[in-house]
Amino acid sequence: MTIQHNTSRRQFLKGVAAAGAAGIFLPSSNRAFGFQAASERPVFATIGLRNQGWAITSKSFGFADFAALADVDANVLAENVAKVEKSQGKKPDAYKDYRKILDRKDIDAVMIATPDHWHTKIAVEAMYAGKDVYCEKPLTLTIDEGKLIEKVVKETGRVFQVGTMQRTESDQRFLQAIALIRDGRIGTVKKVTCGINGMEASPVIPEAPVPEGIDWDFWLGPAPAVAYRALPELREGYGGGVPLYSNCHYSFRNWHEYSGGKLTDWGAHHVDIACWALGASDTGPSRVAPIDYSLPVEYKDGYPLVADQYNAATKFNIRVDMPKGVEMIITSEGDNGILFEGTEGRFFVNRGKMSGKPVEDLKDKPLPEGAIEAVYGGPVSKNHTANFIEGMKARKQPISDVWSHNRMLEICHLSNIAMRLGRDLKWDPVKREIIGDAQANAFLGRENRKGFEINM
Repeated sequence: MTIQHNTSRRQFLKGVAAAGAAGIFLPSSNRAFGFQAASERPVFATIGLRNQGWAITSKSFGFADFAALADVDANVLAENVAKVEKSQGKKPDAYKDYRKILDRKDIDAVMIATPDHWHTKIAVEAMYAGKDVYCEKPLTLTIDEGKLIEKVVKETGRVFQVGTMQRTESDQRFLQAIALIRDGRIGTVKKVTCGINGMEASPVIPEAPVPEGIDWDFWLGPAPAVAYRALPELREGYGGGVPLYSNCHYSFRNWHEYSGGKLTDWGAHHVDIACWALGASDTGPSRVAPIDYSLPVEYKDGYPLVADQYNAATKFNIRVDMPKGVEMIITSEGDNGILFEGTEGRFFVNRGKMSGKPVEDLKDKPLPEGAIEAVYGGPVSKNHTANFIEGMKARKQPISDVWSHNRMLEICHLSNIAMRLGRDLKWDPVKREIIGDAQANAFLGRENRKGFEINM
């Protein structure tokens, strides 16, 4: 079944640049402003459906209709088709191959929640196919991929939202934190500590039969061809129901072949907010220095010497020299969240709390009216997808744009490169390259596996 467009909605999406971002969405209908009738709502498709794929899809039912879903795991695909049909009353079309979604003219935008190593290929091809894009964080596997995405966004004029939803959601705590800093509540910021947790090493993970329903070669896609690995014990809680130790579902985050460990998983959230607060969203560090860290396997020349265990860092303390003499620490120790320290105070913020004297002082000295809106750049959306659709309507980039995301993610990628090579890295934020280190610069990009090149 295909959800049909009508002419008025298509024209609306293409031509309402003058409408701006005001109005956001109507509380009475909970639909994005500008898409009042059901026939005028934008049509979406989601590519990659486990965990975050379902999360971003389910949070978007109030704003968009889902015409199609894609996943290389037939079981995950069938399960999510049923859930989407139940939620929206219309059955989406199901595909293993995402390219069939990109071929469709009735789909306005795609939401991408595949493993990280697939993000860039799908996003670039989607933009060239005329789709706007919402892509989960971390946006890229390498720094060069980020530069490519920026180029294609500029070239195609597509609207692109990165899923760093702390910029919009989390009860506006992070927006309030930035407003506190902009209002001078801690004086001049001197240090910011991003606590992003570590991870556990894995035992040896043997080769195993590929679970029924998974197209393993397609799951690997741009990554090197390797055997599927798993142990029988199942993961519980978030992401549960799959092997606790594997090189596939959920655990892909722990392998440099597919992701960047905690540095890009949680770092993509907290380093993002830290850079935004420091006013460093269009620049970068001068140096990234691994103070101490633990890699779960032995490395040589930046590459792991074994292929049967997790290889991303398990523990770390990394010092990043930011502009204006600010020291950033990225650590696996302590609370998950961000500690801002200035010449006149300090406070801590995460998704569940804000603490410290500057926060307590808000009771008697609240922030100026409009301070949070000034951080956000206008009225604050209540949902990251709503902000994306506002951008689609106005043909302007939303709150989590690719340029600011890539600038902060470069810090996370450089941290991983520094640990893999075991040395400090000097960074040129203008040229966006490592200074005087050809070996390290070779890690800024990675060639896609033959047959999975990006179609441009």
